[in-house]
Amino acid sequence: MSVAFTREEDLEATAADLPDRPISPHPNLVTPPGLAAIEAALASARAAYSAAQAHGSIEADRTAMARATRDLRYWAARRATAQRVETEPEGRVRFGGSVTLLREDGRRQTWRITGEDEADPAAGSVSHVSPLAVALMNKQVGDEAVVAGQTVEIIAVD
Repeated sequence: MSVAFTREEDLEATAADLPDRPISPHPNLVTPPGLAAIEAALASARAAYSAAQAHGSIEADRTAMARATRDLRYWAARRATAQRVETEPEGRVRFGGSVTLLREDGRRQTWRITGEDEADPAAGSVSHVSPLAVALMNKQVGDEAVVAGQTVEIIAVD
């Protein structure tokens, strides 16, 4: 079919057909700040949904409504399944704690192990289901682990 015969409403309907955000099959463990971030994201999604509804009929901007609905479903599901975990330092790598590694090339790296939604490798946090966290979990200072094919030594645990 020629583009000349495509109705604008059809293009808008296609744009509004957004797939759901994938939800992890892993337990939704969260730190206290991670839970607060999920609650803020849920509030933001509710506000976006209300704003999309307030801007007139759904047909006026189906894409905004679809995006707001999708985000609201995602964050509501993540909040409903969130399992807040508070841990105390115990000398072992654990959820919510930090670990400092010494790599073979002499680099030191510190990582905080968090929930999936709060993980941000650029900011030094990784998900508890990431290969790095799995390799380090329950180890203590002086232990070694293989991370990305390299041996690392744990030099600090907080």
